[in-house]
Amino acid sequence: MKVFISVDMEGVTGVTDPDDVTEGAAGYERARALMTADANAAIRGAFQGGASYVLVNDAHSTMRNLLVDELDPRARLVRGFHKPLCMMEGLDDSFSAALLVGCHARAGAGGGILEHTLLGKQVHELWCDGEPMGEIGLNALLAGSYGVPIAFVAGDDVACREAEQELGPEVETFAVKRAIDRFVADCLPPEKTANGISEGVTRAIGGSPRSPLRRSLPLAFGLTFNSSTIAATCALVPGVRRTGARSTEFSADVMPKAMELILVQLLLALQVGGTAGGYG
Repeated sequence: MKVFISVDMEGVTGVTDPDDVTEGAAGYERARALMTADANAAIRGAFQGGASYVLVNDAHSTMRNLLVDELDPRARLVRGFHKPLCMMEGLDDSFSAALLVGCHARAGAGGGILEHTLLGKQVHELWCDGEPMGEIGLNALLAGSYGVPIAFVAGDDVACREAEQELGPEVETFAVKRAIDRFVADCLPPEKTANGISEGVTRAIGGSPRSPLRRSLPLAFGLTFNSSTIAATCALVPGVRRTGARSTEFSADVMPKAMELILVQLLLALQVGGTAGGYG
């Protein structure tokens, strides 16, 4: 059994502040260690649940945050920026399950720790078929296109509720912290979160089979940016059309193609918006 793990940073144990997730900032190195510990807990749980192969994708910003020398050596790591499948790079139809660790709520969810969608500054919202969607739903749709279900989600309590809304109550979740405000959380200690993640993953992949997330094709996606210049630039991409002063839209028959069109717009937004780095 092959298990895929995508690890973001905003939703890991103890992380609450932009300084925690920004390379070179005061809290970043400590947050890297916390992120690696959460990833290791998920890896441990996967092998305890019967996995024979585990692939981890570093999914935050420039995607080189996990401490390679401290990661469980039984797992393989996809590291570096940029990746065609973004936060799900390395996934294909040979995997039995995918896990999302360190998740945060979508932009505008209300009160989630460091909530945003894809880019914290340049992107205001992502839409799918007319409804707002965050990274959890987007990654689940991408996994579903390969027939792979999201079996487990860890993050703050707001992200966990979002996962249950997107994926259904059968998805296993574990909240490592309770959001009080966007930069304030009631955090469980690392020992408890490690046990909670590991046990939750073991239950998730060892339990009843889950269904992959799928929607009727073609899918219509929209992005709302913080700048009309970004929208105008993105509209130059073949297949992308401008639908408002700060918004674009496109449709896709397959999710990997949709992810490509989202990715190229993110890269243009970073360039036009003047902020270096990767996705959130």
